[in-house]
Amino acid sequence: MQRLFIIQTSIVRTLAAFAAALAIAFFSYSAFDAEEASPLRAFAATNPPTQLAQDAHFVGSAACGTCHTSETQAWKGSHHAHAMLEANADNVQGDFHERQVTFAGVTTTFSQRDGKYSVNTDGPDGQLQDYEVKFTFGFTPLQQYLVELPGGRLQSLPIAWNTRPRDEDGQRWFHLYPGQELRAGDPLHWTGLQQNWNFMCAECHVTNFARNYDADLKTYTSTFSELNVTCESCHGPGSQHLAWAEKKQGWEDLANKGLDITFNERKDVTWSLDQASGNSLRNKPRDSAHEIETCAHCHARRGPIASKVQIGKPLGDAYHVSLLDEDLYFSDGQIKEEVYEYGSFLQSRMNHAGVTCSDCHDPHTSKLRAEGNGVCLQCHAQEKYEATAHTHHAPQSAGTQCAACHMPERTYMVVDNRRDHSLRIPRPDLSVALDTPNACNICHKDKSAQWAADEVKAWFPHANQGFQHYAELFHEGTLGAPGAREKLIAFANDLDQPGIARASALARLDRISSRAMLDQLRARLGDADPLVRRATVEAFASVPETARQDLISMLDDPVLDVRLEAVRQLAGMPRQALDATAQQKLDRGIEEYIASQKSNSDRPEAHHNLALLYLSLHRIEEAETEFRAALDLDPAFVPAVVTLADLYRGTRRDADGEKVLRAFLQREPDAAAVRHALGLLLVRNGRKTEGLDEFKKAAEAAPDNARFAYVYAVALSDSGKRQEAMQVLQNALARHPYNRESLYAMATFLRDAGDRDGAMSYAKRLTALEPDDPGVADFLRSLAR
Repeated sequence: MQRLFIIQTSIVRTLAAFAAALAIAFFSYSAFDAEEASPLRAFAATNPPTQLAQDAHFVGSAACGTCHTSETQAWKGSHHAHAMLEANADNVQGDFHERQVTFAGVTTTFSQRDGKYSVNTDGPDGQLQDYEVKFTFGFTPLQQYLVELPGGRLQSLPIAWNTRPRDEDGQRWFHLYPGQELRAGDPLHWTGLQQNWNFMCAECHVTNFARNYDADLKTYTSTFSELNVTCESCHGPGSQHLAWAEKKQGWEDLANKGLDITFNERKDVTWSLDQASGNSLRNKPRDSAHEIETCAHCHARRGPIASKVQIGKPLGDAYHVSLLDEDLYFSDGQIKEEVYEYGSFLQSRMNHAGVTCSDCHDPHTSKLRAEGNGVCLQCHAQEKYEATAHTHHAPQSAGTQCAACHMPERTYMVVDNRRDHSLRIPRPDLSVALDTPNACNICHKDKSAQWAADEVKAWFPHANQGFQHYAELFHEGTLGAPGAREKLIAFANDLDQPGIARASALARLDRISSRAMLDQLRARLGDADPLVRRATVEAFASVPETARQDLISMLDDPVLDVRLEAVRQLAGMPRQALDATAQQKLDRGIEEYIASQKSNSDRPEAHHNLALLYLSLHRIEEAETEFRAALDLDPAFVPAVVTLADLYRGTRRDADGEKVLRAFLQREPDAAAVRHALGLLLVRNGRKTEGLDEFKKAAEAAPDNARFAYVYAVALSDSGKRQEAMQVLQNALARHPYNRESLYAMATFLRDAGDRDGAMSYAKRLTALEPDDPGVADFLRSLAR
């Protein structure tokens, strides 16, 4: 399945005014060289080395199968074994018998000749061309197809085959982005960077993948040892294990039987049923997460941060895992966008109790260990949980299935139904309050959320509300409601809560507004969970530089992802503020950060990150080069054009900034952040009327952006259009009732208009939000006088 991985792009605090404008989805497109394509190379496993001291290498699944026959047979029928295959008669499921399908005005023809499969469709130049299908991609419920393009690129076609039976609406071609006109140059067009197999998909569909991107030539010479997810994808390179099995010289010295990782979380573990609760208890705590993190390499929403993945190392040494961000998850933690299973499972009571992936799934077949409710009844008493008193549904009906209520499905890629692995209690009451989905109304579509909430309340009048109870808190944190900061910090310090949720609470902090909050934040720098440590370091962005000295120790954190965040926060600190040891640590961290970004030099986000780093280090020419490199990879990459224009502002080159902004808007006229940046530039240069027009366009293009509305209102007021300005602010406050800037502006406008009572009402709302801010208190006192 295609996986959309987003590399985190962090914004240096000197560019904070643009942070909201840059919070966009990073889609991109790259033009192709006209030269002959570099063939994608699969290298064969070599013979095991004679010296055991040599680094372990990959030997291939056939070598594993000589001893592990039952596991190999089980694997052969799994989705992992069909993740990616050569396009031949045994593997292609789609209808290639001169089948034509038309989507968004483009007619695509699928053909088969001489044992080869081809597709005639619109290419990088928008013209119809023939392309050979090299590989199948995926197995069920859909299969995609990969085409090779110049530069060693494999690209994923957006027209996929529905592999389900015909009576389940299957056996047909369908488009993964229905209703969208994806022309050449569009971020999601099949020839674009966002459909590129080498970065987006490969490492989770082949074994021992190396991207091998040449940033100068903009080409790939990607390699892998085997198609599909084979034994060594999870167990690591097997040469030393093979030497151990064959008892070669020195085999006695090999730890863990010569493997990089041992999955022993379930070894000697028993679960005992507690009759009182109907639930089982583990006989000993789970003291590692090797198995879960190994699965998370592919079953998590994450972005790569290292050139090489090493099985057995912490997940954060290879990936930046997404938190429960509002654009990815609903406020209660339910899945929204395509986030896979890891982030959900970390929230679950099952994870908290010590359950691992293979407690429920056979690791080789990938199937559940039992059919239907049987997998849950391994640990939960049947007489309690399959009873009508618990299900409140007729026996054998869909409503009696554990997963239907506790793991509701959400559909991705048009036909792929995936279950939410947070295993939560249905909360239709949250649907009423916060518009989150709930399992009840997924089935009872003709009923309201209030009906479902009333039913559940009647069934379980005294029941607790589940393991996850942070929906209201996250909602308030996202809105910036009164008292939210204190609640978020307190939640992050509650060690009984899921680590990913505590980290997500910290990520919702807009700033640290008191010394007491700072002290509470410091306590989380030593948290056992690396996600919490990373979020804690990131939260230091709003504290004074003197307080950031606390982050020096985080440059030695055992997890790469945490260290990289520490570098982001410390890179711009004055050197005189650091002692010699701290300077050495920071210099080492900066080099590590640069290496991390260069490992993703085929992505515009990585170049943008490097540019921001260089800006903070006052390496202006290098920053400009990286901004240009980002735009060269993706001319539609908004963050790079906005921050490049701001670099020109800082170097008194506004004329150059205006050129790049206007050139961008000729291609992307609805880019609100670019309109806003252009408006700032024009006003800065005394062209207020033109700037006002750009602010208006930005606010209209992004009505949910409170910052754009605020700046537009201020510009209107400065132009003498006070009533229009207040109307803009009122509309913005209807969407964002706790926006500090808009509240202050409304209070000021009303004060200047002589409406003291009206001004006081907005000032009091602002005071409730910022009770410790002396400036707000002074403003309120001035109004009272």
